[in-house]
Amino acid sequence: MENIIKIGLPFFFITYFSIVFLLKTIIIGKKIGKSPLVLSTKDKTAYTIIGNYFKYTIISVFLYVLTFSIFPNVNDCFLPIEILEIKSLKLIGLSLLILSFIWTIIAQNNMKNSWRIGIDSEMKTKLVKKGLFKISRNPIFLGLITSLIGLFLITPNAVTLFFLILSFMLIQIQIRLEEEFLIEQHGICYQEYKQKTNRFI
Repeated sequence: MENIIKIGLPFFFITYFSIVFLLKTIIIGKKIGKSPLVLSTKDKTAYTIIGNYFKYTIISVFLYVLTFSIFPNVNDCFLPIEILEIKSLKLIGLSLLILSFIWTIIAQNNMKNSWRIGIDSEMKTKLVKKGLFKISRNPIFLGLITSLIGLFLITPNAVTLFFLILSFMLIQIQIRLEEEFLIEQHGICYQEYKQKTNRFI
C-alpha cells in the first residue's frame, strides 16, 4: 500500500495538472485564438491576489507530494495525525482522487470554449448550465477540493490539512469574486441560475 502511494501520488498529480490545466489551456487557446489563462500577475485586484495565492498553494501541494514520495522519512516532520492512519481511509482517499480527476475533466468538457483560468473581461463567454453545471455552479472547484480531501486522507498530517483549509478559503473568496463578474456579464440569467443551483453541490 505504501509503495503504491509513494509512486501513485506524484504520478496522479503530474497527470492531473498536465491534463486539467496544461493540455486544456493549449486546446482552448487554439480554439479561441488567445490564452484562456487570463490571471494577470501585474494588476493588484482582489481576484488576481487571491488567484496567485491559490496558484502558489497548488505549487506547494505538488512540491509536498514529490517530497513525500522521494523522502518518505520526512513525513514525521509534517506532524502526522496518527489516529487517521487507517488503510480504509487511504483507500477512500485514493477513490476521491480518481473521482475528482474524472469529475473535473467532465466539467471542463461541459464548459467547452468558456473555460478560463481567471476573469476574462475582454471576451464574453457563454454561461454554462448543462452537464455537471446543472447540479453545481462550480464543479471544477469542487473537483479540486475533493482531490485535496483525498490527499489529506492518504497522508493525514498538519501540512495536508493546512493545504485543504487554505485552498477551501481561497476558493470561497474566488467564487464570490467570480459571481460578481458573472452577474455583471449575464445579469438576470445568472441570478436565476444562482437561485436554482447550489454553489458546490
